[in-house]
Amino acid sequence: MSSQQFVIGIDIGTSSTKSILFDIQGQAIHKQLIEYPLYSPSPLAAEQNPDEVLLAVLNTVKQVIHQSQILPSQILCLTFSAAMHSLIAIDTNGIPLTHSITWADARSGLVAHELQQIPNIHQLYHRTGAILHTTLPLVKLVWLRQTYPEIFQKATKFISIKEYIFYQLFQRFIVDYAIAAATGLLNLATLDWDAEALALANIHPTQLSELVPTTHILQPIHSELADAMGILPDTPVVIGASDGVLSNLGLGAIHPGAVAITIGTSAAIRTITCQPITDPQQRLFCYPFTEHHWLVGGASNNGGIVLRWLRDQLAIADGYESLLSLAAMAPPGAAGLIFHPYILGERSPLWTPDARGSFFGLSINHTKGHLVRAVLEGGLFNLLLTWQALQDTTGTTTQIRASGGLSVSALYRQMMADIFNREIIVPTQHESSCLGAAILGLYAFRILDSLESSAQLIQVTYSHQPLSQNVAIYQQIIPIYQQLLESFLESYSSIAQLQSRLNHSYI
Repeated sequence: MSSQQFVIGIDIGTSSTKSILFDIQGQAIHKQLIEYPLYSPSPLAAEQNPDEVLLAVLNTVKQVIHQSQILPSQILCLTFSAAMHSLIAIDTNGIPLTHSITWADARSGLVAHELQQIPNIHQLYHRTGAILHTTLPLVKLVWLRQTYPEIFQKATKFISIKEYIFYQLFQRFIVDYAIAAATGLLNLATLDWDAEALALANIHPTQLSELVPTTHILQPIHSELADAMGILPDTPVVIGASDGVLSNLGLGAIHPGAVAITIGTSAAIRTITCQPITDPQQRLFCYPFTEHHWLVGGASNNGGIVLRWLRDQLAIADGYESLLSLAAMAPPGAAGLIFHPYILGERSPLWTPDARGSFFGLSINHTKGHLVRAVLEGGLFNLLLTWQALQDTTGTTTQIRASGGLSVSALYRQMMADIFNREIIVPTQHESSCLGAAILGLYAFRILDSLESSAQLIQVTYSHQPLSQNVAIYQQIIPIYQQLLESFLESYSSIAQLQSRLNHSYI
């Protein structure tokens, strides 16, 4: 036992941080999760307290080491995954001037719309692979400058939550290419900060962190923080990447043609290519991972959070299992009830914060079960549209692998297979971003000779084939879903403005 080595994969998420101890064969030994609040001090705000996130990182690492009873000397490395698109303004002393403004913060919606009207702005997308939207730190920077000019002027650095953690650990402002690309400020061709994007944000390269590959190794850790984690200060730390690309790696969807679907609070569908590829219709993002791997895909704001909303509105007290049981009582297609899931606006494939959710076809015969089933199906219909854009842009899909909270449901997995009309494979390890971080750590230390060879570490738990009778039903509904969406698009902006006026008058 004392000679065995381990890797700790750490995933910094929107509502929690997870740390998982893996052996070098990729087997999970212990897991710890600590949640923290998502603050909304004003309408559309979604912020984290950076120090609460830091404390969660320190304590989850400490707990997995304590519970596993391994020696600190057995830790090969720590390696990090993190949610994309966060922004923190930092002063000259390294102190945050803002909370971490997360991807879910939609206060910059008007700014995003204004930026989208700039002539030839599409060229920025093709250089950076990032779509102008409220999620993007580039857009948040413009909003911050316009809304809080005193904070903007005082800031000497603009960083992500992951960079804040690394600054605390190493007293260096450093960022990997994957997280940097998600700012909208990185040039895909040069892997350096894009001059025109910086000019648009009105910032200087010195206000951003040092760029490094995702396999970059740092040490030593600040001694007090190493003690707080129960590890040695000279424990190596692999900087890692974003949660999206590491989820692909942790699912074994690393080869061209392999697609990963992740359903958490939000949802995403992504593939790996051997070169940067952008979408002529600007429906998909493109971010670097390594010099030979690029992530292309789309993310939805409306994943499991929509099911949580429905649970709360239906006052289902005993959790998601009851909701899924209700859904199982309704037939595929929810008896013609169609749900567009855009309760939080939408990223892919619409990229508009004004999108709104809707039930269509509701009749007196529909029950709670139909409502739940329609919500689950509607989220998958939206992902299907993004998948179709992915196939248009990157080529034919050879395999689909799924992970995330909803993938533990057999009903949901079968629904996914039927709607996509493809086999759905679910690996054993649901925490794919943590496993992906661990795999990247093993690759950084050359325990794995290639990322592709990591497939041997991925075990499959479930495989679902599409059922022809269900496929036939969904193929009748999907064109209606699309037709309705096209007709609704013209009204989303109007209804969003009306809701804003009504909300303000009510307040």
